[in-house]
Amino acid sequence: MSAPVAPLGAAPATAAGRAAVGTANGTFGELLQGALPGPGEAEGEGRFLVTLPVARWSTAQFELREPGSGLRVEPAGKSKARALAAALLKELGHPPVGVLSLTSSIPEGKGLASSSADLVATARAVLAVTGGRVPGRRLGELLTSIEPTDGVMYPGVVAFDHRRGVLLRKLGPLPALQVVAVDQGGLVDTLAFNHSAPDFTQDERRHYARLLDDLTWAVADGDLAGVGKVSTESAALNQSRMPNRNFAELREICREVSGVGLVACHSGTMMGIALDPRQDGYRAQQSLAVRLAGELPGRTHLYRTLGD
Repeated sequence: MSAPVAPLGAAPATAAGRAAVGTANGTFGELLQGALPGPGEAEGEGRFLVTLPVARWSTAQFELREPGSGLRVEPAGKSKARALAAALLKELGHPPVGVLSLTSSIPEGKGLASSSADLVATARAVLAVTGGRVPGRRLGELLTSIEPTDGVMYPGVVAFDHRRGVLLRKLGPLPALQVVAVDQGGLVDTLAFNHSAPDFTQDERRHYARLLDDLTWAVADGDLAGVGKVSTESAALNQSRMPNRNFAELREICREVSGVGLVACHSGTMMGIALDPRQDGYRAQQSLAVRLAGELPGRTHLYRTLGD
């Protein structure tokens, strides 16, 4: 998936009735989420996350309408996507008119980047129908002016400052993984969580910086054991911020089935065991993981990551 800074092959359009479609994937929580050190950080600065793209999608269709007809979004509750469409049209010098229609296979409120995918899909549709271009950093600013945003506008595994909308590091692709996930239930409001999340100490920030370096090398080397070690530690560290009641049991199941590691939705309700489908005995491994996970409180789901 290309970054949304470029149109999707469409010629500039000014006529009412022209439509285009944009898509964006979700991410199964984060391989790592924390904060990085820096000189004189203000509270909340330096926050980052590392994406794990999954094969779940949001699709946005945007149709230009005649001047004065207003800007409408369907479903009507997708107010964040409408706000982004209006901001982008203004940025591009177009009147805020048109119809934005959104569909998604990404569950909401679970930590799977449903809102981010809606926003990025919207950006791609608006840019395609107008033939416009917006630099990636500026688009990140527009996205994060609406809410903290996952880095799903970029392909592969990336480290992203989700509060400022800034790409920090491209880690690269990983092989496609299977995630056996348990949803402990409930919903998490990303905006409310980020407003209330406690800050990190300097020691914690230095620790997360080391973890990000370890993860960067592991992804570059294709070292899934190294990736899993970091993601499991990140899930453990997150227990002091947003506890998941299934953490200890899922960690034990991961060990029992020789999984890659745990992956947490750090601001969501899901946690999962990552498995490598290329591993010998994978089918039996997955079946056992699903059976054991099914005994835990919550609902079990399967997610496939987007591989190299």
